[in-house]
Amino acid sequence: MADGRPAARFLTTKPPLLMYAALLFCFGVAMYLFGVALGVARYLLGLNGWLHPIDQTIVWYSGIPVTIGVALALLDLFVLLSHKRPDQPIRVDPVADKRVTVALTAFNDEKSVGEAVRDFRSSPFVRSVIVVSNASTDDTMRVAAEAGADTVDEPRQGYGHCVYRCFKEALARNDSELIVLCEGDMTFRAADIEKLLAYAPHADIVNGTRTVERLRAHTTQLTTFMVYGNLFVGKLLEAKHLGRATLTDVGTTYKLCRRDALAALLPHLDPAVNLEFNPHFLDRALEYGLTVVECPVTFHPRWGKSKGGNVNNRRALTVGVRMMIGIATNWKRAK
Repeated sequence: MADGRPAARFLTTKPPLLMYAALLFCFGVAMYLFGVALGVARYLLGLNGWLHPIDQTIVWYSGIPVTIGVALALLDLFVLLSHKRPDQPIRVDPVADKRVTVALTAFNDEKSVGEAVRDFRSSPFVRSVIVVSNASTDDTMRVAAEAGADTVDEPRQGYGHCVYRCFKEALARNDSELIVLCEGDMTFRAADIEKLLAYAPHADIVNGTRTVERLRAHTTQLTTFMVYGNLFVGKLLEAKHLGRATLTDVGTTYKLCRRDALAALLPHLDPAVNLEFNPHFLDRALEYGLTVVECPVTFHPRWGKSKGGNVNNRRALTVGVRMMIGIATNWKRAK
């Protein structure tokens, strides 16, 4: 480890051509579809003479980004991938102490946070539970404390600030080699910690994925649109770090982190990134050479009103676009 950065075990300086290819391909297809729609509109509105040359230009030039995208994808997959993919054996780094510190995010979750704390405290794998209230205006902190959690208030509102504070508080306690981040709204359950622990020997970060159909309740706020949107953004991030990870869910909070890896990564995270913080976290982890694997977890209906990025499909689309912008611009335009 040097300069406070995680050891770059598999770090590559090769450009993320597959990510650029995906963006160019999507842009070209969008241009083509817009041209087709414009072609229909010009006849319906009687503007064929005026719109025809514009429409023809759009459809014709839509093939340029598609062609460039396909070429970049082929180059990255068939030429550069062998240089990007780490030539290393499967990591097996057993964890001596499997009891974890759990940090829960909470914002006006007085209806659920008590039960969430009791659920996690009842697990044989949990040593302690911390609840970070993101300037809640209800009785979240009191309910959490009565249920047995250590409570902290983060006055700067925003999901990124809350998660960042969770990491800082868990690291400050120094009582566990492993730290679990989760939420206090009962969408995730303590029983899945055992699954995360099964993957812990192989990774610095085990990211829970909510995309396994039979493990996701159909009455949650995570709609089918959001599931496939998450998958798309996950694959874009996977393309950026080709050969380094398999990602299907970049919006999930539930994850397990090794203490040393998290401590080294924390200075490189920007808490000002709000609802897009989870892909930001994964992007930075992969950038600095940490090993990330996914683990299927169960996902349950939320207790109380959702206040995150999955309130509805429109808001989820906005957050998803901001995630893609952040990934493509290395988080320079995501705040």
